[in-house]
Amino acid sequence: MWEGIWPVPQPILTGPVLKNISSNWALNVLQILIFMILARFTLNVLGQETFGIWEAVIAAAGPLQLMILGVPVATVRAISRAIGCDDERGAKEALGQSLTLTLILAGAALTAGGFMWWGFEDRLLESERWSLDGAAILDTRTALAIVLINLAAGFCLRLPYAVFEAFHDFVPRNLIMGAGMLLRLGLTIAALTWDTSLRTLALVQVAVAVFEFTAALMVSRKRHKGIHFRPSALSIDKARKLLSFGIFAFLLNMGALLAFKVDALVVAAHMLPKDVAVYGMANKVFDPLINLLLAIGMVVMPAAAAMRARNEESELRDLLFKWSKVAVFIVLTLGSYLLVFGPEFLDWWLGDEYDPAAGPLLQVLMASFLLFLPVRGVALPILLGAGNPRGPALGLLAMGIGNLALSLILVRTHGVWGVALGTAIPNVIFSLFFIAGAGRTLQVQPMEWTAYSLGRVGPGLLPGLGLLLLIKLGPGASGFWPLFTVGLAFVAAQTLAALFFVWRGDPHVDPLQILRDRRRKDGT
Repeated sequence: MWEGIWPVPQPILTGPVLKNISSNWALNVLQILIFMILARFTLNVLGQETFGIWEAVIAAAGPLQLMILGVPVATVRAISRAIGCDDERGAKEALGQSLTLTLILAGAALTAGGFMWWGFEDRLLESERWSLDGAAILDTRTALAIVLINLAAGFCLRLPYAVFEAFHDFVPRNLIMGAGMLLRLGLTIAALTWDTSLRTLALVQVAVAVFEFTAALMVSRKRHKGIHFRPSALSIDKARKLLSFGIFAFLLNMGALLAFKVDALVVAAHMLPKDVAVYGMANKVFDPLINLLLAIGMVVMPAAAAMRARNEESELRDLLFKWSKVAVFIVLTLGSYLLVFGPEFLDWWLGDEYDPAAGPLLQVLMASFLLFLPVRGVALPILLGAGNPRGPALGLLAMGIGNLALSLILVRTHGVWGVALGTAIPNVIFSLFFIAGAGRTLQVQPMEWTAYSLGRVGPGLLPGLGLLLLIKLGPGASGFWPLFTVGLAFVAAQTLAALFFVWRGDPHVDPLQILRDRRRKDGT
């Protein structure tokens, strides 16, 4: 039934893998643009203190996401494997069991949300350190309740996207998500202009979630006719199979949550809402960066699952090498610019509410993400898809625990700098251990993997990096047009390096050779 739906692995620059990843990247570009507009708009409309409170609200709701127990990721993997084996019945059963599980887990999350709401109010809202007035307490209390309810409902509302991902149907999925982002942009600006409150921001999230679910469900019914989005009677055996993989996804999510999502709560528990806002300014830029790399992971994970199901070990290895190098190139390009001109970028982006303390924090965090992001975006999803979740899950969990512990210790003596260091140090340690462990699991020599991914990308970066440093130490750059011009020149230098050095003669990808082959083919 699914013949022709599941994409057969193709060369990196011509096949469905690139098409889907390019679609994800297009969505990321839109997400970054909207994110930049809304972050600046929200910060300047709300002010630092209220913006910091909103950051704490989002961070407080984050732990509830763990209660999904990795079911969406397990669903993608289960349906992908069923498609790879042409098992229509298995795919239907996986989705039905997943929907039933998410309904149960959503109810549990809603119950747990009540305890989270009480703890937030008792420890932060009514604390002497925050000293909020009655109106601010009521607004924050209402916003947190809405966010918690919306998060619990999202367990089910976002499940249709798992079907799109399993079928590698990323283009329509991304069109729906893009429409949701545009709706969020319009609603946020209109709503905050009408009513400057946190509850208004929370209600915008609800409206967007309902829109995306409705659109995704309607499109999925037309495109995936063999799949029906309805709950089925819970089978303990089938649910156990989902959860046996999902528990590792749960540990991954817990590790990521502890590492990146609770920093705002650590700062809020020891400092003022303004300090939460300052840390948030430095940390905000990493959400779109992580999503840019996860755009690769979303595609390579189900592809790896299908390859492992077909025992295509050589193709699996090629998948790791190809996309690791792409990820390293992207991260070093964007990261180098932010390491050199990060403070100037934040100053232009955030406007009058920008605090200069955020710039150096951004640089410290960015240095650690240079190594972490390629691992998180490519190697980890491939291991998950290949059915080896134990190592990544436990490793990321250990990283998250280390992050939280270090942050709690260092925030007492170093403030927001301590939280930044508490994030950066475990990032680097996890990445180094993961590279070694993943190489053993996939039967790849870590040095061979590193040499291929970094061997030419590193030297190819030097001319562009030299240009950035020359401008930084010379005339400098501030404001949109100078920063844009410097960025454009840097990207041009990186593009030339990529074409004529980094990928020239590459065994997996050689853009110039591909262009020559196409010209020769067109000429004949």
